[in-house]
Amino acid sequence: MTAPRYYTPQGGHPGQEQLLTDRAMFTDAYAVIPKGTMRDITTSYLPGWQGMRMWVIARPLSGFAETFSQYIVELQPGGGSDAPEHDIAAQSVLFVTEGEISLTLDGAQHTLTPGGYAYIPAGAGWTLHNSSGSAAGFHWIRKRWEAAPGVERPAPLITNERDIAPTVMPDTEGRWATTRFVDPADMSHDMHVTIVTFEPGGVIPFPETHVMEHGLFVLEGKAVYRLNQDWVEVEAGDFMWLRAFCPQACYAGGPGRFRYLLYKDVNRHMPLSPPR
Repeated sequence: MTAPRYYTPQGGHPGQEQLLTDRAMFTDAYAVIPKGTMRDITTSYLPGWQGMRMWVIARPLSGFAETFSQYIVELQPGGGSDAPEHDIAAQSVLFVTEGEISLTLDGAQHTLTPGGYAYIPAGAGWTLHNSSGSAAGFHWIRKRWEAAPGVERPAPLITNERDIAPTVMPDTEGRWATTRFVDPADMSHDMHVTIVTFEPGGVIPFPETHVMEHGLFVLEGKAVYRLNQDWVEVEAGDFMWLRAFCPQACYAGGPGRFRYLLYKDVNRHMPLSPPR
C-alpha cells in the first residue's frame, strides 16, 4: 500500500507578477479556503506559546458553522507551550502532518509524528513542545464537550493512522474508506475526527444532506466536490468548511488517492430555543 502523504502549508508570499484569480469562496452554505491563501500575512499567534504561528481555518460563526475551531499550527524547534489551552471546557484533537511534537498529557509523555493523532479531553492538563531539530506542523481542532446524562468524559487517546485499518464503506468495491480513531458507538464522544480515503474514480454517489457541520482539509490528491449547488475543484492543502445541511458529494480525480481530514459533530440532542 502506498505510504500516506500529508500536505502542510509553508507560508511565503506570491510574487507581484501573480494574477489575483484563485478558488477562494465564502457562501451562505460553505466556504473553500484554498492552499494559496495560507500565506505569512494570514497567520495568527497565541499568548503563552513560543516559536509558533498558525492559520485559523475555522471558528464558530453565528448563522454558519458554530461548533468548532480548527487551526493549522507551525511549530519551530524549541517552540511550544506549557499552558496551550485556557478553556477548561474545550476538548481537542491534534493531528500531525509534518515533523515531530512532544505531548505531555496528564503526566505521560508522547511523541507524535506524521499521521499521529491525540484526543485530549476537556479539563486535561497538557503541554506541547517541539524538541526536534526541524519545524513541525499539526492540526488543532477544538470543541466544547457537551455533557449528557449517564455519559462520562472520554479518556485520552494517542495513536497513529498507520496503526488503524480503514473501514471500507459498504457497496463501494473498496474505493471509499474511513479511518476511525474512536468507536462511533461510544456516546462519550460528541465529535469525530476521521480520515476519508477515495481511490481514483471513487465517488460519494449522492448529495449527503445532514445536520452535521464539517471541516474537510485535503491531505492528499485532488477531486471535484459538489457543495450546495456548485462543483468545486479541490486539491491537497485546500480546506472546505460546511454548515449544517449543506449538500455534498464528490468524485476523486486521480491519478492518486484523494484523502482528507474530516471533522463532524455527533451524538447529542439538538439545542432548542428557550420557550417564549
